[in-house]
This record gives sequence, structure tokens and C-alpha cells, in this order.
Amino acid sequence: MRCFCISDDPDVLTGMRLAGIDGTLAANKREVDTAISRCCADSGVAVLIVTEGCYELSRDRLDELKLSAARPLVNVISDSHGKSEGSNSIMRLINESIGIKF
Repeated sequence: MRCFCISDDPDVLTGMRLAGIDGTLAANKREVDTAISRCCADSGVAVLIVTEGCYELSRDRLDELKLSAARPLVNVISDSHGKSEGSNSIMRLINESIGIKF
């Protein structure tokens, strides 16, 4: 089983490749959707790592994969531009998981 990264940030993709994780650069929705389809068709890909920018481009499809597909496991990461809310994002996830929305 392998990991695969879909990124809109070349720095993230370079870091992933240095860690031994293959991936592709996707700048628009069509490219993200094509990469997602390719990952889903490849039975060897167990974990799909997606940057926040790519996640925003294909949110509905990735959310559907997260909730209904047995494979691949979708993991959204921040990119080098720092879009993530940092430690607040952990608190937000915990609150949402127990039903508290702000």
C-alpha cells in the first residue's frame, strides 16, 4: 500500500517526494478530479494526501470519498502558504465531531 499526494504547491510536492511519497501537481478542478480518479482506480494507493487548496477545488468529491469509500483514506494537509488555522483547527475538529458548531 502506498501514499499519493495531490498538491497545488510545488514545495509540498517536493517535500513529499523527498519522503518517498509520489504525487502530482494540480492547479485547477479538472486536474484535481483527474488525479483523484487515477488514485481511486489504482488499488495500490491506500492514503491520498491532498493540500487545502486542492481540497477546496474538489471538496464535494473528496468529502464523499472520506465518508463512503473504503480506500483511499483522504488526509487534508496545509500547504507552505500557511492557510491552516494551526492549533485552532484541532479544536474546531473536536468541537465539530461532538456536534458543536461556531
